Amino acid sequence: MFKKIPLLAVSALLLASACSDQTTVYQDNLTDNVITESDAAVLQPSVSFEVSGVLDIYEDGATGNTGKGAADTAGNYPLSLVAQVSPPNNLLKASHVDVEGDFAYVSYNVVDEAYSGAIEIINISNPHDPRVTSRLIYSSADINALQYYNGHVYAVGGVDALISDTAPTNSFIAKIPVSGGVFSNLSGIIYGFQQGFTANDVFIHGDQVLVTSGKDGSLTVYRQQDLRLEEEFLYPDLRSISVKNEQIALLDAGQGVKILDKKYKIEREIGINTDFGEATKKTLKFHDDRIMVSEASKGTGVYSFNDGALLEYIPILVDPEGVNPGDQVTNAVDTNDGLLMMANGGAGLSLTEIENGDSKIVGVVELKGSINYVASKGDYIFAASGSEGLQIIKMNRPAETLVERCSGLSEYTGSDKFNVDTGETVAYSGAKRLNHIVNKGALLLCGSWSVRNNISIEADALMELNGMLIVARNNNRKNLTLKKGATLKIEGELILYGDLNLDEGATLEFLGDSSLVSIFGDVNINPGATVKGNFEDIRGKF
Repeated sequence: MFKKIPLLAVSALLLASACSDQTTVYQDNLTDNVITESDAAVLQPSVSFEVSGVLDIYEDGATGNTGKGAADTAGNYPLSLVAQVSPPNNLLKASHVDVEGDFAYVSYNVVDEAYSGAIEIINISNPHDPRVTSRLIYSSADINALQYYNGHVYAVGGVDALISDTAPTNSFIAKIPVSGGVFSNLSGIIYGFQQGFTANDVFIHGDQVLVTSGKDGSLTVYRQQDLRLEEEFLYPDLRSISVKNEQIALLDAGQGVKILDKKYKIEREIGINTDFGEATKKTLKFHDDRIMVSEASKGTGVYSFNDGALLEYIPILVDPEGVNPGDQVTNAVDTNDGLLMMANGGAGLSLTEIENGDSKIVGVVELKGSINYVASKGDYIFAASGSEGLQIIKMNRPAETLVERCSGLSEYTGSDKFNVDTGETVAYSGAKRLNHIVNKGALLLCGSWSVRNNISIEADALMELNGMLIVARNNNRKNLTLKKGATLKIEGELILYGDLNLDEGATLEFLGDSSLVSIFGDVNINPGATVKGNFEDIRGKF
């Protein structure tokens, strides 16, 4: 939600012409009201592992309601919650996320009439231990969206121009220097201003920076190097921008989607009759030959890029506990390798597979909080979820090399209650969610696997893992137990939210030189048990 502050009469400093060679760049009291923090002792307590671990997915039922998976069937997408990052203070809410390299850049704003915002940089190079490396807080400006590019964060938002000494309008962009995950030079921040109540989206396009602003705002084009204003095009109510190659898509809440050419001229329009809500951010996303639009209570509208035809609506699924209908709104969409993610407010984060023109709803991810924004890149999903903060989710997709090594095995399609009987030998590949594993025979699992409850490898049984295994949650710990004479061989990763128990004569063996273990409970090794091989002990429990 963005503020609705009356627009100040445009100052003579702001260009009325879209092609003037003047500029509105400032280095003034906005920066005077900025505080930065890079002390790890101050920043790191905002990262919490309290509810980290295996995430379930509430799947779509035949009646359109959601149930917790089909009866006893192992589910796809073994997602795990890596960590949560609390906002810098109780007033701020996460508004946007951009991911580049080893860092995630998160913006924050407030929803009342005051102005305050922040930006945090989170190092995600170690998926087991994300760290906030730097924080910047604006005491007099909202930050609604951002993008990192070439040593700078380009942040857009709103400021109260009525009380600012130099801001001619409420809508602004800031170019903020960053070095090695740290805000490095406040005196080097430069600003630009454009028409509109507040800036709500930004995109670096070649040597230009494109900014959208909301009610009575504009699409503004800046020179990326120094934020020199190049062109400004007035629009009634822009909410978001998406760019693919030389095609630019704008979401105008009053009219629909506008497709622009590389000179920012409208090529065609996609009319959309949807109430997007007043002063709320909604996003759109290119995906192959389609455009995905977050359409509030309607869910996600899927349109043909070529002719603008409405292909389908992907509805909002409701968490089984229920939610106020007014809170069931699609605020943002993103895609990642054939998977559509929808930030549906109080209805949570939903997943839909999109392949060869067909869509198949997966379900709602087991997360708390109202999901206001979602971004995904690589193997991560970042969900901005109100008072719950930023939630970092790992998809745990098998690496391509692992897929090749597992290619000769059948994919597992059985029960989520995985039981192997005495004398039985089974081997499977897959990326699955399971309830528990009880192994009395010989079991080989290849791929990525999450298990909500205990794993028991019974006396003299053998279990081999080639890939990733994630067990339980930190607030609902379960155990992995090797009974007398049992053997567990691992080539890959074991993440256990609970205790690892090795009974007499049990053997835990790590193959290769790149295996790792992250155990949040205790390691209990009884006399006669053996641990061998090379591995990285993430939490120093051995």
